[in-house]
Amino acid sequence: MAESPQQQDDLAELAQLREGIDRIDNDVLRLVSERARLAHRIGEIKHGNVYRPEREAQVLRRIAELNPGPLSDEAVQRIEREIMSACMALEQPLQVAYLGPAGTFSETAARKHFGGSPTLVACPAIDDVFRAVEAGNVDYAVVPVENSTEGAIGRTLDLMLASPLKICGEINLRIHQNLLSKLESLDQVQRIYSHSQSLAQCHEWLNRNLVGISRTPVASNAEAARMAAEDESAAAIAGEAAARRYGLNILSAGIEDDPNNTTRFLVLGRHDAGPSGVDKTSLVCSTQNKPGAMHDLLVPFATNGVSMSKFESRPARGMMGGRWAYVFFVDIEGHQTDERVGQALADLNSRAGFVKVLGSYPAAVV
Repeated sequence: MAESPQQQDDLAELAQLREGIDRIDNDVLRLVSERARLAHRIGEIKHGNVYRPEREAQVLRRIAELNPGPLSDEAVQRIEREIMSACMALEQPLQVAYLGPAGTFSETAARKHFGGSPTLVACPAIDDVFRAVEAGNVDYAVVPVENSTEGAIGRTLDLMLASPLKICGEINLRIHQNLLSKLESLDQVQRIYSHSQSLAQCHEWLNRNLVGISRTPVASNAEAARMAAEDESAAAIAGEAAARRYGLNILSAGIEDDPNNTTRFLVLGRHDAGPSGVDKTSLVCSTQNKPGAMHDLLVPFATNGVSMSKFESRPARGMMGGRWAYVFFVDIEGHQTDERVGQALADLNSRAGFVKVLGSYPAAVV
């Protein structure tokens, strides 16, 4: 059948559009290659640590501000992140430790922050993640610190108190929980494996849909997925990455009780991050043993106009003060080199029993 004039016009336009895309792809490749050469030269001049989280945050924010569409800000930032990741790998290939095994949300958070170029090293426990960086076996670590539904990750906070590592970044990751299994339907599930936090995040969904089915907490969601892959009567609660890695069916997607369920992760390293313009500072402190001591911890921030976004108590666990002693984990807006923040920290040191700055770092970009 002969093509109509309209079809001929459409085919001609399609050919022109594809030629246009090819020209643009050529330009993109040329410009990305030029960017890589510039980044490589910067690395040669700096003669040291090439990864600067404050610089990356500034670039990602600028890209979003300039974005004309139709791609979303998140999409263009993701593309730019991968370009930066590949360029950095030319000069300083990074190794990043995370709470494993492969397929955990920690791995997803690490990829979101560092892109696809670094070598990711799975560790069996949060303690091992810290030790890997402290010993110099890897460059950075990614650890969970709090969930919007279930609150703080206590082990991370305890280790931060004693560790020499610095917080040099943060990642906010939307957590979509899925019920995974080799099985084909919910009514075949006899037991459920997952991390205790994920079981809690899906508590109401489980009560409605899998009444009476046993729930077994395990070390991580990825470990739960591995166990479900070997147990044909079981299911796991985990993310899509775990489903792909262990060849599991998604029996039900998005089963988290809170649709805005988000986990915050910290990036830890052996160096501070410089000011990016939109920063946070995290610290831990304790009170002096006197009346009004709690008030004294808050006054320096109020007096110097420093906004506080987190104030959380945690048992000192024998590290100071004895039984019933507490420390307070605090997040404030701004970098410790900012004048107001620096003055607030100086005032706090004169009022508190103990102060440790855990790091100043760029606030999560997306």
